[in-house]
Amino acid sequence: MANILVVDDELGIRDLLWEILNDEGHNVEVAENAAQARAARLRDRPDLVLLDIWMPDTDGVTLLKEWSTTGALTMPVIMMSGHATIDTAVEATKIGALAFLEKPITLQKLLKAVEQALARGTQRKAVAPLMASIAATEVDIAVTVAPSGAVVVETGPLSQQSFMLDKPLRESRDEFEKAYFEYHLAKENGSMTRVAEKTGLERTHLYRKLKQLGVDLTRGKRGLT
Repeated sequence: MANILVVDDELGIRDLLWEILNDEGHNVEVAENAAQARAARLRDRPDLVLLDIWMPDTDGVTLLKEWSTTGALTMPVIMMSGHATIDTAVEATKIGALAFLEKPITLQKLLKAVEQALARGTQRKAVAPLMASIAATEVDIAVTVAPSGAVVVETGPLSQQSFMLDKPLRESRDEFEKAYFEYHLAKENGSMTRVAEKTGLERTHLYRKLKQLGVDLTRGKRGLT
């Protein structure tokens, strides 16, 4: 069960999507314009938004761009339209939309798109705890979620790690932390003092953490792999 926000200025479409998604067991909120959509997003924190492109006050692409630039695009968004061009669909995807549904929307396409979007949203939430331990560091890290469900973490042109989400959270976090400390050891040529400074840990705590994670302390002296 998920919280889904449907944004469309056509009453018939709002009612139809509400009925279908409600029958699937989801909690569905509806909005007929951008103003209502903004309020609903703040109030209900939806897991997914179905967003119409052509609306009278603010169009869907503009609203999507607003959410993206203000850091409010924290949920998957599926764009909907019966008149949009390919260029519009491509633009929405570049901004951050996960998918595009052309009206009239078939039941099969709707349910498949919603299932995939919710799965992607779950993957994003799973990444967050893995990043928490390094949020305050100076490491330049890029994180992406591959279609296979793997989290790909790049800490530079010579270092890339993949972590599967289909396992207990603690196990995934340990794998991530191990890669994180191995990166720092390699970057600092095995200097525990500099690694402790970079990671914000006391040397005693750092040694204990590395031992717990099974990190090879000689690996850092050999450089990045």
